[in-house]
Amino acid sequence: MMANFGQDALVSILSHIIFIGLSFWALQAVRLDQLLKANHVFQARLLFVLLSIAIGSAVSNFFLDYFLWSRQLPLLFQ
Repeated sequence: MMANFGQDALVSILSHIIFIGLSFWALQAVRLDQLLKANHVFQARLLFVLLSIAIGSAVSNFFLDYFLWSRQLPLLFQ
């Protein structure tokens, strides 16, 4: 039982890292420099990282919830 908690934690960590990385990569296609003030490079980069974390975490939580629900679905038929 305790091994399942460890495996779930590892899957959650990896899922969050992967989806944050994917959202960071995908956000590079957006031209945010046109929306932001000039000479505010640090703020722009911080916004970029925070948006990546927010989007990646939301998508990761969606997939982790879906994965958990699909594992619990057979319990409906017992």
